[in-house]
Amino acid sequence: MAVHEQMEYDFCVVGAGPAGLCCALRLKQLQPDKSVCVLEKASALGAQSISGAVLEPGPLERLLPHWRSDYTGMKVAAAEDDVRLMTRAGSIKLADWMVRMSPLHNHGNFIVSLGQLTPWLGQQAEALGVDVFPGFAVTEALVDDQGGVKGVRIGDMGVNKDGSEGPNYAPGVEIVAGTTVLAEGARGSLSKQLIERYQLGRAYLRTGLQGTLAAAAGAGQARPDRAFVWLAAGCRDLWRQLFVPPRQ
Repeated sequence: MAVHEQMEYDFCVVGAGPAGLCCALRLKQLQPDKSVCVLEKASALGAQSISGAVLEPGPLERLLPHWRSDYTGMKVAAAEDDVRLMTRAGSIKLADWMVRMSPLHNHGNFIVSLGQLTPWLGQQAEALGVDVFPGFAVTEALVDDQGGVKGVRIGDMGVNKDGSEGPNYAPGVEIVAGTTVLAEGARGSLSKQLIERYQLGRAYLRTGLQGTLAAAAGAGQARPDRAFVWLAAGCRDLWRQLFVPPRQ
């Protein structure tokens, strides 16, 4: 039986996208004496964050007040909104007053490259003392005797295509953490495992959102005897879970 080396952290974040890195940054800001690590399956930060995005600067400014002057990547102020309803023959442009009344109004926002923003956020996290590990894919969660998540296990190294152990085989490291944060999205492999394991349906997602908001409001007063697992769900996945009835 393979012996897995163990590393202990107070917080372990799975997924080094903007959400995971910002989470690690905030945890370290609130509790600088706690140890925090971030695990990313991609070979480099931002390697799988290649799309552009429209960034609302308010939350990032509260997290990193000097980001506008420190961040040298692409950030272009959104100058105009052009929202259209697509038809079979073409498109219909929504009136400006309608856009201004909707979340699609981007006045004051910035167009950024996630492929540039993500590595920069990783640098800010490491500067605060967060351990960021790209190139390490998490394969499963570690579960304690009470059924709670106590960390994660990284995939074995040096495995042949047929699953056998190669000459450079090394068992994956186990990260034991007081709190494990999943920031890989609702379609992430580990998130899927835990959703199935704990039967996280619609009611649990609603409760999870309320719990996440409550935990965020009192982040400095976290209970030492409980570990929360936060699931980062995409808007489309969350909409389907909450409002779209299942197929019969």
